[in-house]
Amino acid sequence: MHRQIAGALTGRVTKWVVLLAVVVITGVMATFSAKLADVQNNEASSWLPGSAESTKVLDELSETVDPNDIPTLVVYHRDGGLTDDDLAAMEQDGKEIAGLDGVTDQGVLTPAAARAAAAQGAPVPTLVSDDGDVAYLYFVLNFGTDGWNAIPAAADEIRDIAKIDGGEVHLAGYGGQAADSAEAFEGIDTNLIFATLGVVIVILLFTYRSPVLWLLPILCAVSANFIATGLVYLLAKYAGLTVNGQSQAILSILVIGAGTDYALLLVARYREELRRHEDRHEAMAFALHRAAPAILASAATVAIGMLCLSFAELNSTAGLGPVLAIGVAVTVLVMVTLLPALLVICGRWVFWPKRPAFGSAEPTAAGLWARVGRAISPRPRRVWVVTTGLLLLACLGLFRLDTSGLSTEESYTKEFDSIKGQKLLTEHGLSDNSNTVQVTTATDEAADVESALSGIDGLGAPGEVRELSGGRSWFEATINADVSSSAAADIVEASREAAHAVDGADALVGGGSAFYLDTKIASERDSKVIMPLVLGVVLLILIGLLRALVAPLILIATVVLSFGAALGISALLFEYVFGFAGSDPGFPLFAFVFLVALGIDYNIFLMTRVREETMAYGTRKGSLIGLASTGGVITSAGIVLAATFLVLGSLPLVFLAELGVAVALGVMLDTMIVRSVLVTALNLDLGGKIWWPSKLDAEDRRLDAAEAEQPLETVH
Repeated sequence: MHRQIAGALTGRVTKWVVLLAVVVITGVMATFSAKLADVQNNEASSWLPGSAESTKVLDELSETVDPNDIPTLVVYHRDGGLTDDDLAAMEQDGKEIAGLDGVTDQGVLTPAAARAAAAQGAPVPTLVSDDGDVAYLYFVLNFGTDGWNAIPAAADEIRDIAKIDGGEVHLAGYGGQAADSAEAFEGIDTNLIFATLGVVIVILLFTYRSPVLWLLPILCAVSANFIATGLVYLLAKYAGLTVNGQSQAILSILVIGAGTDYALLLVARYREELRRHEDRHEAMAFALHRAAPAILASAATVAIGMLCLSFAELNSTAGLGPVLAIGVAVTVLVMVTLLPALLVICGRWVFWPKRPAFGSAEPTAAGLWARVGRAISPRPRRVWVVTTGLLLLACLGLFRLDTSGLSTEESYTKEFDSIKGQKLLTEHGLSDNSNTVQVTTATDEAADVESALSGIDGLGAPGEVRELSGGRSWFEATINADVSSSAAADIVEASREAAHAVDGADALVGGGSAFYLDTKIASERDSKVIMPLVLGVVLLILIGLLRALVAPLILIATVVLSFGAALGISALLFEYVFGFAGSDPGFPLFAFVFLVALGIDYNIFLMTRVREETMAYGTRKGSLIGLASTGGVITSAGIVLAATFLVLGSLPLVFLAELGVAVALGVMLDTMIVRSVLVTALNLDLGGKIWWPSKLDAEDRRLDAAEAEQPLETVH
């Protein structure tokens, strides 16, 4: 039945129908794909759960404080002290900036205005450093919900205005950070895709050694990316799906990388069948019949693994799950419809110069991986014990993995303008008054809450208490630390402890640094919940696919071991090679989900083939045939996927750079060591026991007992 369905998709007429249908769908969805950046939601509300304390504060202040307000600083600096002309220029700049679109009615707070307000007893910040080298302007930008898209142009206008001869000027605060983040993701929908495709094309050219064949997987990957991103756009615009810059970047990488993997497996099996069948349509029917179950199981594992992210508390993580699951589902559908149709339409010539002629010998039977299998088979137990020991040794690097979070400066791989401004403020003893704690409290206890917070080290004096509805009030206090630093998190925790201790106040502490702290808390919770969930789901899929219990448990154990080794080695690379200060709290979870979901793919590709061959030759012989047959394609697929994730390192964000390195390293460990050496050695050592409790186990034992194994070279 499966072969009949496969044949129907690539028949002499239906192949053209499939091609036309997918081309039309791609063309339509491409128009929506181009708009995906327009529906990104990078606001705090798109990241944090409603249960977070900082989210509750945002909700309370929603009628008083616009959540789209972007506090912004323009920092001026001159070694040896700012001159009177510099300060006069700042006052003039403030007037011009106040007239720009997006600057709120409160205008721009300048050093002169701050001095005048302070003289009248108003609680305003000091805008000029004691040494006179640094000063800044303060104002608030608001572009409504379009802030992410509008901030780059506004930043350019401000930089055109704010200049002093012989000095330096930087855009800082939340406005500067938002502009820099927008710059970091600028061109993500084109530059990143082109870079990824370029890497994949080079690898495919080397793999296929054909000037034509590489084009078919690339066309299919591009088609899948257009359809997937277009569908995600429609769901984001009309169904409330949350998409941010991070999820868009990972979506395209995953679609192209995973799609190429599926293409490699299908093309390899098709090439095998072309040697056995004279008619290419029949060859494709057999290839799809044999390869599709492994491809679909692999895609289901990745998609369901990604959907497990939906159970995250962190909205950004929960939203990423459906986005990536959609990408994988679309990709696998394109690769089992469009790619087979294109291959059959093109015929054997597409493999030129090494066309697989009917009746020719299968080269994998005597290839590199066949030789690896024969090297393992005499002493498989020694091989898997030594390999396991080396991987466990690599896991020791986990003790060097610091996931306490990164400051703003540490979050980027290059020094952006806002970081330079923030460093100047810190070095010259000025507080970034755009970074505050926002405290909501019962009005009657507001004075007690203010008093409780007044002695906290690093926290400025509480500002004016303003009333809210329902007997509630709120006030702010400046945090004298970088918004995302550990020092700021400590101040927030101390503030919460003090505020919560005031009886009857029902006080809540929010603000920018509280947002980062709550993000860390949610990330730690998500890791504890989602990691076991993903393992459980993947285990169930493997049990259903292999119809056994022992083999799935072994595969899960090897993938977890590979994950630990990859993270251990990565931690050492981050600290001693790249010089990163640490990792984002969400990094281990993201690395785990990608490595387990993607890493198990290669074991699925291998073990489905081993199971197929076991029915004829027994487990030990079947394991050697499976390794020889799939070794080349799996290695190529691993290299493609590793290279595509490494492209994330082209973005100047430490989180994505670390994720790319860890996933790439883990994938290569899976393909070159875990799958080829560790799993094969375990199969050879345990034999038919791996299929327990299926009937295949009993049949395999009879084959082993009869020593029915043939020399590997005679199998095909």
